[in-house]
Amino acid sequence: MNLVLTTFGTYLHREGELFIIKIKTETQQISSRKVRSIFITTGASLSSDAIQLAVEKNIDIVFLDKYGDPYGRVWHGKLGSTTTIRRQQLRIAETEDGFQLALSWMLRKVDNQVDFLVAARKKRSALYEQLSEQVDKLAEAREKLAALSGSLDEMRNRIFNLEAQAAQIYWKAVNLLLPEKYRFEKRSRRPATDEFNCLLNYAYGVLYSSVERACILAGLDPYVGFIHTDDYNKMSLVFDLIECYRVWADETVIGLFAGRKVKADMFHKLHNGLSLDKEGKTVLMKPFEDFLEEKIRYSNRNIQRRETVQFDCHQIANQLIEKSNETN
Repeated sequence: MNLVLTTFGTYLHREGELFIIKIKTETQQISSRKVRSIFITTGASLSSDAIQLAVEKNIDIVFLDKYGDPYGRVWHGKLGSTTTIRRQQLRIAETEDGFQLALSWMLRKVDNQVDFLVAARKKRSALYEQLSEQVDKLAEAREKLAALSGSLDEMRNRIFNLEAQAAQIYWKAVNLLLPEKYRFEKRSRRPATDEFNCLLNYAYGVLYSSVERACILAGLDPYVGFIHTDDYNKMSLVFDLIECYRVWADETVIGLFAGRKVKADMFHKLHNGLSLDKEGKTVLMKPFEDFLEEKIRYSNRNIQRRETVQFDCHQIANQLIEKSNETN
């Protein structure tokens, strides 16, 4: 489980192998064996003993800003694996193999979007024709992506252009699934200008942290990307890989609107947009955590949905090691 602290003034400390959460006069005990990550979304205090327990148990402490984006992390300073992986990660990015690997992530993103819309179409018979039109267009965009070949330097802009076209189609379909009062004009980020994007951005922020964690544990360098370029302090590989998993946040947030769980008073009004308040974070994080912890069938095994990220990152690391052995 992820331990999410959303209440201002929360105090987290340690007793033996337990995390103790104190909020005013209320106290809760949680075994460190059950905790995967600790997310801190508001003003909270942590004892040094709690931090030490987290480090000992390989639990990362992640600090999220009001938009849900991670801005800091407390963790051990060890590499997840051999430096051979990182060297190969740098080398392969400029090759055809690197291009095909990166392209597979973008194709997986579009495949996920198509699958989600097809599933939604079965439940929304009144929208069948409209959703079918967008699914067909999305499939066409996917074919254009799949037909690309060459190097990343040659194809990077083409990938981004086709991905943008696919995204425009997808979000048009998503809008159909929302109550009319919550439909949005376009994707907006920091800050979101509407309720849907506000919730979605926060969920994406949690996913960013999960993908970064999986990269580090697998020995991948989160700052060495393939499609996204290596700008200063930019976790380019995380931005690449998260494309495979964004649909999890999409499905959860759309489900909240469909279930009429979203209320206007869950948001703080900013001068140029919106941010989630404590209630909004709770309404989002509980079903999102449940969704991520659900067991699914993946690569002939039953694992939590969130653990597929770690599985994928280890697979990538193993591929890089194999490529390194071939060249030696």
